[in-house]
Amino acid sequence: MSISIKRALVSVSNKQGIVEFARELSQLGVEIISTGGTYKHLRDNGISVNEVSSVTNFPEILDGRVKTLHPKVHGGILANRSDDKHNRQLQEHQIECIDLVCVNLYPFEETINQPNCQLKDAIENIDIGGPTMIRAAAKNCQHVVVVTNPDKYTQVLYELKQTKQVSDKTRLSLAREAFEHTAYYDSIISQYLKLQQESVPTFSDTLTIAAKLVQKLRYGENSHQSAAFYRDSGSIKGLLASFEMLQGKELSYNNLADSDTAWECVKQFSAPTCVIVKHANPCGVAIASDVLSSYKRALAGDPVSSFGGIIAFNQVVDEQTALEIAKQFIEVIIAPGFTSVALQVFAKKPNIRVLQIALSNSANCLDYKRVGGGILVQTPENKHLYANDLKQVSKKSPTSLEIDDLLFAWNVVRFIKSNAIVLVKDKQVIGIGAGQMSRIDSTNIAVTKASKFGFDVAGSVCASDAFFPFRDNVDLLAQHKVSAIIHPGGSIKDTEVFTASDEANMAMLTTSVRCFRH
Repeated sequence: MSISIKRALVSVSNKQGIVEFARELSQLGVEIISTGGTYKHLRDNGISVNEVSSVTNFPEILDGRVKTLHPKVHGGILANRSDDKHNRQLQEHQIECIDLVCVNLYPFEETINQPNCQLKDAIENIDIGGPTMIRAAAKNCQHVVVVTNPDKYTQVLYELKQTKQVSDKTRLSLAREAFEHTAYYDSIISQYLKLQQESVPTFSDTLTIAAKLVQKLRYGENSHQSAAFYRDSGSIKGLLASFEMLQGKELSYNNLADSDTAWECVKQFSAPTCVIVKHANPCGVAIASDVLSSYKRALAGDPVSSFGGIIAFNQVVDEQTALEIAKQFIEVIIAPGFTSVALQVFAKKPNIRVLQIALSNSANCLDYKRVGGGILVQTPENKHLYANDLKQVSKKSPTSLEIDDLLFAWNVVRFIKSNAIVLVKDKQVIGIGAGQMSRIDSTNIAVTKASKFGFDVAGSVCASDAFFPFRDNVDLLAQHKVSAIIHPGGSIKDTEVFTASDEANMAMLTTSVRCFRH
């Protein structure tokens, strides 16, 4: 059943395109009623418009908190036009039907993202009348058109001009969009109020996730899968989703997933650091005195896997570093900044995606993972360790340089898929074993990769993301003269493992913190 539009209520905070939309509605013979700021805006632009208070015979009160909450508004929206009883009641109470509701809501999200926003400011930007009208019109979409998105003005006008009606299909689509609009709005409010109560995220009885579509992606993890990228509401400063894309072709699902790992890993360090990620795992990580040297050292850790990888820096990228990076094939480069000359270098390779992200402490967000029929939710793995957090369990004490390397290795192994083993020498990753079903396999891979790329494992240190279930890992590392190990501890075989380190005259520290990554 298509419907014609004789009367429209227009009340918007986002006034993009509203003058043109209202003008064309008026030219099509549609009577327009409006509120407050929208009424003034339309009137000042020469559009014939009636104020809601003239319809309700009741003024706006309580500083505008109450203006559309009235039977003459909601009766006009909610009436079932095909119900004789409804029509008699409309006549009895002198209520005219409202056929189109064009409403979007107070800028709550924009308000709370202002740096000096106070709770009282946020409260005053919680819209009440707007969501009520939107939900009423969406509920009654058999008879009413509801428009919440300025991008849909053109479609509605096109149908009215072509057929003098709006089709069932369009009204149903607009109603779905309207409920999405109010659901998103309410979820932002609940999320904000929750943050006012707790510094550490907790788990509510229900879960709502507020996110907006940034872009549809070419495909998902594989070419036969569809995918899209959504950005969380609220503060995302310092997180991947806050990126500014300076150049490059469209980002893919895998680009974004790997970029997140690279960015979160490189942020753990303050000295010039480079992280290279390939297929969800860091394959090269190094600290140096400058950005260029950190890149060269990271690349040397695994020059084969780095091909087509994601590169992240925690410092501004300069010309010399850009020239060096441009020698190889890469997918994405991320940094807090780039010199103008560095950008000129990358411009010669237009397919490289260049992302700029401001360095900032990450928000204390919950972490989500989808499983069949449900969602796993956890607090983030953001346990940063310092030297005094470590417990020595070996007779031999590590040197200060070994402690530095052990902490560096620990902050790398946190970002590698379990089971994970990392070998480090002088703040350079020289070998990684990742994603194996047994820890001894990961240890073997790390040692093999280090040797393959010309590193002497002797004198290096090792980090393990979980305890050693048996001493075989320690014995293997001892064979290659690894000098120190850091791991969580907590195995029933701990005594055996500690003894193995003493027999090899190897320093061993435990963290009491596991950092599995799945």
